[in-house]
Amino acid sequence: MPNIAPGQAYGFFTDTSVCIGCKACEVACKQWNQLDGNTPSFLDGFDNTGRLDAQTWRHVQFHDNVPDESVTEGNGKAWLMMSDVCKHCQQASCMEVCPTNAIIRTEFDTVFIQPDVCNGCRDCIAACPYDVIGADAITGVAQKCTLCYDRLQHDMTPACAKACPTESIQFGPVSELRRTAAKRLGILRAQGVTEARLYGHDEKVYGGLNAFFLLMDKPEKYGLPDERNAVLPSRNNVPGYLTAAVTAVLGVLGGLIALRRRKEKVEEAADG
Repeated sequence: MPNIAPGQAYGFFTDTSVCIGCKACEVACKQWNQLDGNTPSFLDGFDNTGRLDAQTWRHVQFHDNVPDESVTEGNGKAWLMMSDVCKHCQQASCMEVCPTNAIIRTEFDTVFIQPDVCNGCRDCIAACPYDVIGADAITGVAQKCTLCYDRLQHDMTPACAKACPTESIQFGPVSELRRTAAKRLGILRAQGVTEARLYGHDEKVYGGLNAFFLLMDKPEKYGLPDERNAVLPSRNNVPGYLTAAVTAVLGVLGGLIALRRRKEKVEEAADG
């Protein structure tokens, strides 16, 4: 038993450098959460899932990173593979826009959609910067990874991490995972893998991600926003609120001044 204790932040560290694209995580997730899944279809490469949605809470991405020209010995390129999932953001835009408070942060610091409270408005789907939420075709309820909330409550490791044969998906307290990730990054850098980098391990990406990644290339290669873009819209930040307030005050003052001048012109015309 992993001894999972409420009141502590838990999450995933996904090390893409050891992902073999086996999709065991996808299968385990669907089995445990009783997701019917979508009809498989032939897409680019070996990806027959396509994306995260209401029926797919784990999605293994495949990116052909092999150059067309031949490579020299020791200078080869491998496919980029990553098991994608909800990031359980600290600054979760889905929570901010939910009108019914259906989306909550659990005692394990994970982002959870309460199906019996969701009204199916889909605001969260539009707000999610990672496009991980989908609406169930039958119930209309928004669905995404719960980080196996029911398993956590019973001191059990999430299904995807339990099934991963290479430990590409690691589960545990976020603070411990960050140390593990930093150590792994140091090993890769020492081996000369200069393109390796961590994503979402600190507050630079939406305040920090409880499900963060070690990537083998730029975030954009995996369809992830880079650090410059991975922030809440300015209207949701304190500076944004201040700017909006100042703009509103200036607008009111401008209106009052215009109204006063108009009144003066009317009085001058009446006197003339």
